Amino acid sequence: MASETYTPDLSNGADNFYKSDAVTRDAITFRTVYDTHVAGNLFIPKNLDRNTTHPALVVGHPMGAVKEQSANLYATKMAEQGFVTIAIDLPFWGDSEGARNRVSPDMYAEAFSAAVDYLGTQNYIDRDRIGAIGICGSGSFVISAARIDPRIRAVATVSMYDMGQANRHGLNKSVSLEDRKAAIAEAAQQRWAEAEGAPLAYTSGTPHEITGNPIGDEFYDYYRTPRGEVIPKGQTRETTTHPTTSSNTKFMNFYPFMDIETISPRPMLFITGTEAHSREFSEDAYARAAEPKELFWVEGAGHVDLYDRTGLIPFDKLTGFFNGNLD
Repeated sequence: MASETYTPDLSNGADNFYKSDAVTRDAITFRTVYDTHVAGNLFIPKNLDRNTTHPALVVGHPMGAVKEQSANLYATKMAEQGFVTIAIDLPFWGDSEGARNRVSPDMYAEAFSAAVDYLGTQNYIDRDRIGAIGICGSGSFVISAARIDPRIRAVATVSMYDMGQANRHGLNKSVSLEDRKAAIAEAAQQRWAEAEGAPLAYTSGTPHEITGNPIGDEFYDYYRTPRGEVIPKGQTRETTTHPTTSSNTKFMNFYPFMDIETISPRPMLFITGTEAHSREFSEDAYARAAEPKELFWVEGAGHVDLYDRTGLIPFDKLTGFFNGNLD
């Protein structure tokens, strides 16, 4: 079923492509410690006094998405509240450098730290008042970054996915050890095929039709319709959101919640919907984290609802959290 024949659910203020007259947006790039470039959009309140310093936020998009999907919205809304913000494209996605659709959790985490580098070298930013927001998969990447980068002074996640756990064990432990071994073996065989010149293969990501599976249909409604669909350079509609099979197993070695307690005393806020299929990841992270921490429930919200439904996203909660902890 093509998106052209499907009516997306635009209830609760779904507004992924929101723009604001109160902020400016500029495309930027900045370097990582590996001398690769990350692309982002920089949002600055129009009334910002550049003769003094201000707090700033880095915002990461859902796994398989690009900054134009959810991250720009959050960055714009938080800029309206007085923060300087950057919505980033993770490496290998969107406008950032690297082969398309590859998985590298370490490079994803590095993108957050590289954005902190960029912000902290601007004369209107207070280096001691930089926080970060990770949406969906970026929630696990920002935690991975914050564990070893104390310059990230406060962390908020929204509809977080632990991409390591999701790939090793699946939702609600639905993936068996034999299933995991089979996925690893498939990826290894695909590496042989690609080494011999075969085309790339892709895995997971968003379905391309409505199937009746509630989770797949939830993602379809956002990623495959005008509600949130973006086809960035270097991709086609058939490849957007899909990691490559040969690289996706990198998530098997990704344990973002290991040592999460070492982020303390920097504060953490975990936001999830009461109806989110991903809520187990926020609950797990919250249980493992040390104080100060908070698990904030959005009543009635599903996972994807918190990507773009401005009537459900608790921007006031995020504003209060960062105002209170980046002071």
